[in-house]
Amino acid sequence: MRNIKLHESDQHQFILLNESEPGEEDGIRSNQYLVIHGGQGVLLDPGGFGVMPRVLAEMLRYVQPADIQGVFLSHQDPDIVGGLSTWLELLDAPVYVSSIWMRFLPHYGLKDMSHFVGVPDEGMRCEVAEGFVLEVVPAHFLHSEGQINVYDPVAKVLFSGDIGAAMMPPDEDTAFVDDLAGHLPYIEGFHRRYMGSNRAIRCWLETIARLDIEMIAPQHGPVYRGAAVGQFLAWLGDLQCGIDLLQSGGRFAR
Repeated sequence: MRNIKLHESDQHQFILLNESEPGEEDGIRSNQYLVIHGGQGVLLDPGGFGVMPRVLAEMLRYVQPADIQGVFLSHQDPDIVGGLSTWLELLDAPVYVSSIWMRFLPHYGLKDMSHFVGVPDEGMRCEVAEGFVLEVVPAHFLHSEGQINVYDPVAKVLFSGDIGAAMMPPDEDTAFVDDLAGHLPYIEGFHRRYMGSNRAIRCWLETIARLDIEMIAPQHGPVYRGAAVGQFLAWLGDLQCGIDLLQSGGRFAR
């Protein structure tokens, strides 16, 4: 899936820029997003080193590196941060990441941390450029201790990082989830094991309750839209996961 416009208006676009192929980086497929407003752009989870050339090629269809005004990292995993040192050779833009991960990022070969902005635990409002505002929303322990989401109030899209992530079969290339029931086999195991706890989920649900969300765009798998948004949030609210299921000996209740 490449170049799927989740929202397009005169001044604003929210684009699923690229989905890495199953064999790239020997990992699961991941999504990279581009948001553009008035010709200025931001990248959301630009991806690992192996996908960087493809993401750059797709980005150049819309904007030049000089037009990128921000990069947002939902958390610290290599499929998100692995290509960042190469990106920073091209971009002169702030990079937003949870403040608790700032001291870990140099281990990715990032020697100059002057570009980085540590997002406080409670999140922040980010004015990317004049008239271009995004909201950074905390999503702690889902699955990362310092995960952040990014809400676009114009597109009404919530970029959710690993929340909503799906482990899709290699031959499945669906762009959207319109009904949750058929999608559950691809998300249930991941969320039960990787999300921290139901308490963490409920804190997140309370945090996003005030947002007008038409789509949820995760870092892995298809985008939730329409009825599937409410269905997913309701399912998640009742989910027992992570330490809720942990037993002695490293076992998890089923």
